[in-house]
Amino acid sequence: MLKVFSLFSTVRGYNILVIVIAQYLTSVYILAPQLPLRDVLFDPNLFMLVMASAVAIAGGYIINSFYDSEKDLINRPQKTMLDRLVSQRTKLTGYFVLNFLSAIFASYVSFKAVVFFVLYIFGIWFYSHKLKKYPFVGNITAATLAVIPFFAVFIYYKNFDLVIFVHATFLFLIIAMRELAKDLENLKGDLALNYRTIPVVYGEKVSKWMLTLLSIFALMISTLLITGFEIGCMYFFFYGSILSLLLFQIILWKSVEKSHYLMLHIILKLIILAGVFSIVLIDIDVLLNQIS
Repeated sequence: MLKVFSLFSTVRGYNILVIVIAQYLTSVYILAPQLPLRDVLFDPNLFMLVMASAVAIAGGYIINSFYDSEKDLINRPQKTMLDRLVSQRTKLTGYFVLNFLSAIFASYVSFKAVVFFVLYIFGIWFYSHKLKKYPFVGNITAATLAVIPFFAVFIYYKNFDLVIFVHATFLFLIIAMRELAKDLENLKGDLALNYRTIPVVYGEKVSKWMLTLLSIFALMISTLLITGFEIGCMYFFFYGSILSLLLFQIILWKSVEKSHYLMLHIILKLIILAGVFSIVLIDIDVLLNQIS
């Protein structure tokens, strides 16, 4: 039982579940609101794309944990001890099996889908092996890789409305902020193992100014979505995001310890989580029609 929890912890099963829910909600309420709920939920091609994304991401968490095992032992000793209940050999075997399954699921849709996910898997590996140790490049790559699974669904439905890209930009900014907040939180381990992250190379103060700049951009995008697009009742989420980002700034400039940076990380994760479940508010008429 402990090994099951260990494996679930390693692949971040709770994160993957949220991503799966987000992909389906995005499909129902943003990309294909004109289709009946049954047609979206029971679309085998969409299901295979979502499964391909889920197992590829799970594999990504495994390979990331493999390369970061020493650093995590410093930054997250309790979690690392749980993760180590499953051997590195078993994890690597799981990594290759999950990547193979991702390609199999994608092959049900098309050869182009297989190429898409093979490149995505390679990108995750290259980020975990090399890019994450470098400032800027690592943060941008991590945020991009987090958003890419949604583009698989966008491409499938061939829906490229401007509002979708504005939403994606907001998500990208919040994820980029989360990655930088994680770098501040993990500063001790990064210093010990010579990871050249932004806080290590440029210091905490520069990192805080960068987070402030990213917050300003996110606030601008939130305001644009509220005033410039039809987003239904989802404006409640963006008003809440504005307040959360202002609170984030207050805590940011008072932060001096790891626990403070962990609090910032949690705020950003809550914004992302709230955003996922707020998708249903974009069009209440669609929601009511689906229920009826």
